[in-house]
Amino acid sequence: MKRAPLLLFLAWLSVSFYSGIWLFTSGFLLMRIELNNQSRCSEPPSPAPHLQDAPCWFPQRFQKAVIVIIDALKYDFAKYNPANDNPKPYENKLGVIHQLATSQPQHARLYPFRADPPTTTMQRIKGFTTGSLPTFVDVGSNFASYAIQEDNLIHQMVQNGKRVVFMGDDTWDGLFPKKFYKSYFFPSFNVKDLHTVDDGILQHLYPTVDGEDWDVVIAHFLGVDHCGHKHGPDHPETAKKLMQMNQVITSLVEHLDDKTLLVVAGDHGMTDTGDHGGDSEKEVTAALFLYSKAPLFADGMQTDPAAVPQVNLVPSLSLLLGLPIPYSNLGAIIDDLFGWPEDKLSALLSKTSAYHINTQQVARYLDSYSRDAGDLPAEKLRVLADLFSSLTAEFEQLMSQREQQSEEELEAHLKKIIQGLQGYLNQARAVCMESWARFHPLHMIMGCIMLLTSCFLCYIIAEAGSALTLPYKHLLGYPFLFTVLVTALLGLAVWTSVVELDLVTLCAAATVASQISFYFNFRTQKCSQMIWRPRPVYLLLSGPCAVLLFRCCSLFSDSYVVAEGKVAPFLLLSLLTVTVVKLHWDGKLMLPTFTPLGSESLKPSLTPAYRKDGTWLMWLLAALGVCLRLSGLFHNCREETPDCQPSSLLSPLSSVRDPELKNFFYVCCVVCLGFVVFLIRKWLQHYGNLNSTSPPVLYVRWGFPLIVLGVTCYWALSSGTEDSFAKLKELTHLALVFCPRAIYALAGLGLLLVLWDPITVFMKSRVSEVDSTVTTYRGAPGSVAELQHVIPQIYRTMQRTLKSRLQHGVEGGDRKKGAAVEAYGLGSVYSAAMVITLSILTLVLILLHSERLTPAFLVLLLEAFIILHIHGYIANIYGDELFSVPWYAVLAWSLAASKNFYSTGHQPVFPAIHWNSAFVGFQDGHTNNIVPALMVAANTFSANILFSGNGTVVKPDPVYCCSGHSCVKPPLPERRKERRRAKREILKTMICL
Repeated sequence: MKRAPLLLFLAWLSVSFYSGIWLFTSGFLLMRIELNNQSRCSEPPSPAPHLQDAPCWFPQRFQKAVIVIIDALKYDFAKYNPANDNPKPYENKLGVIHQLATSQPQHARLYPFRADPPTTTMQRIKGFTTGSLPTFVDVGSNFASYAIQEDNLIHQMVQNGKRVVFMGDDTWDGLFPKKFYKSYFFPSFNVKDLHTVDDGILQHLYPTVDGEDWDVVIAHFLGVDHCGHKHGPDHPETAKKLMQMNQVITSLVEHLDDKTLLVVAGDHGMTDTGDHGGDSEKEVTAALFLYSKAPLFADGMQTDPAAVPQVNLVPSLSLLLGLPIPYSNLGAIIDDLFGWPEDKLSALLSKTSAYHINTQQVARYLDSYSRDAGDLPAEKLRVLADLFSSLTAEFEQLMSQREQQSEEELEAHLKKIIQGLQGYLNQARAVCMESWARFHPLHMIMGCIMLLTSCFLCYIIAEAGSALTLPYKHLLGYPFLFTVLVTALLGLAVWTSVVELDLVTLCAAATVASQISFYFNFRTQKCSQMIWRPRPVYLLLSGPCAVLLFRCCSLFSDSYVVAEGKVAPFLLLSLLTVTVVKLHWDGKLMLPTFTPLGSESLKPSLTPAYRKDGTWLMWLLAALGVCLRLSGLFHNCREETPDCQPSSLLSPLSSVRDPELKNFFYVCCVVCLGFVVFLIRKWLQHYGNLNSTSPPVLYVRWGFPLIVLGVTCYWALSSGTEDSFAKLKELTHLALVFCPRAIYALAGLGLLLVLWDPITVFMKSRVSEVDSTVTTYRGAPGSVAELQHVIPQIYRTMQRTLKSRLQHGVEGGDRKKGAAVEAYGLGSVYSAAMVITLSILTLVLILLHSERLTPAFLVLLLEAFIILHIHGYIANIYGDELFSVPWYAVLAWSLAASKNFYSTGHQPVFPAIHWNSAFVGFQDGHTNNIVPALMVAANTFSANILFSGNGTVVKPDPVYCCSGHSCVKPPLPERRKERRRAKREILKTMICL
């Protein structure tokens, strides 16, 4: 193909893939509709007759509230166990909660606070302000918070005259813009900063509470969450931060009066590594502490209370503060908070009224949502409606006849109604949770089919190769015209309401139409205009293709996805082992022990070089097995595998307490980093790419050591704890910013130099003896075996031809001396540029990871080196074409990339994302979301980035000397432009020969 049609074809292919992915995600990542309806005091949901005099839906209990959100405060942090003689660093640090709950049981209580996944901060804020449930796709909004359009608790406070003062996490600014009476926002995304947000809150918290210019104070502390991300929960820094929070709660209790409610809540928990985002038990179990100097509960709690869903806080706070419950709320009131009157009957009546109001609000929301969205099951909604009608009628009848019943009968009826209302609220929430968490199977299946057909299209083009001679109108023109026609017809049908299709389905239909048109034209034209024939089906289902098919099918298995980190290394080693065994089966590695009669002619075809290659292949397979074992030391765990313990090597050096052990790990990491650079430079030097004085060569000589020095300095500074460099805090902070940014600048400079002058071939003109044909930087080859080992197969025929010409081509046997151009590193002209580029990326990616993952990257590079050499030996034995890549190599590269995704401490779950990478060199945070998103993506997909580039590195030829008698000898002028053109001419000459 020509360049323009090829680019158009690749663009169309990309559209096909993305359409399939879009269709699949539309069925997998479902979203619910957000209603803009709002609750109002003037529109109560038919309150009970005895509440007609209430200023709003329910009598106000508290005039003010202080809401303290301690990010990542899981229940284990707040639970106090006096019998624990050897507590962990995070245990028994919030003693004030235990002291208040035991000494004042009617004033204070601690609850397990159960969050709905995903357990990311933005979704949790949205959950306990709207009372609604998130969907899975909402997790993406955690990095770009948009204003909440649904009715919420903050809106109700402001609408009803409450002066809301906020201080802390600036995520609230994006969710509730211009809603706060006063606000003190602090940047929240820098998980390495443990104190900026908390110290900023403490500057304003107590003066605000002591003043009169507020009704609700919300303080969102982030130190505990950032300690978990940076050090993990089992670390002294976490203990210090929890003790600071203990002092905050103690001081707040002293500043409150009888008309103020104190709420201390965690938005989510954290895993053993300090992460969150998933749905494991440790992530969804937070803590909720309620306190008031006025009696808050009817009696003390004898046992541990049941877990409270986070959405239940919304209706409870709303009614306690005399506010309407937000329109979209699905939570139920906290039962213990609405039984405060001394008279038992009055307490039951008040609690029943609160439940009745709560139930009416949820029923109104379900009715509105079902009419607008239509994605809730009609049968279950009908059952809920009948239950609500019967409970409402029973409660109204009881209220109208309560004078005729005894106190015991009335209490029994009220308890029965409360149980019924609780059951309705639980069922309503379960129905919505089930509906919003379901998938669209048809969209998912069609998306997978589109991806499969797109892959088959790639297979056709890859197999056809140079034999693809169809006219461009068949490849691009007809599919494009057919796609436009189908899209126009479908668009007209949608516009005229003949059919109902959303944008995703319309785009998918257009893509399917284009693929059908391509396949039809390809099938009808290939026989007359192409030499290529497809391979038999049985060949596609054997060897590497069978492994590929097995892997693709196994991805539909949950158990395989969970265990993919262990299965991928097995498949990789098995694939390469089977490929080598096939060489032996084909008689390419060694002579058979039994030779049938008449097959003696096979023996001469097996050269000694093949036997040597077979020995090296066995050693390479053994080395690959060792590397796969070593890479397993850097594994992470998923929440589905509770028995799995993540590797301690994933945590940074700052989490290591023993100074001697920390120094030992630091030295090991520095040695591994130095060994990575040493191997890269040794490779380039061996193949003759470091002989010239070009800018890329100078960069490799001096730039790489400078980057290593910057990385080691950054490790030394970042591995200390918060108080390690207290006297040099400003200087340390400056160095933590300067070192990574200097590395980024050096890496960018290196990439620009490679882009500007990618050819690292060194040439010189000299007068040589005619029999000096091929030289290496170490001198002439010493033997035939060395010559065969050094020079790739692609140049062997050319070398023998030139040698023959030099020895016998001079007329009359006159052996003259002539001028020659000596080119060092000509065979590695392509691979050297890629090696330099990938080396730069490797050093930057190592910087974005934890220090102790450096050995994992060293093993990754060794695996890539081994796989490349295995492919090189196999290609040499089979005599493959230069630009022909077998499928086993593509599959091996894919499996290696997947395997090293896990071997660098990653998992395809949200809690395993390395958020720390977004702040390497940006200690003060970012002004946008693009840069941190790119840094986190580079960290997450580092193995895929490196292996996608390593696949272009070919086995190089170190040196080739072009004699003036045998090929065109280009000049070597002094000007840079002419020298670069001369290099290109030499390269063209070698390729032509």
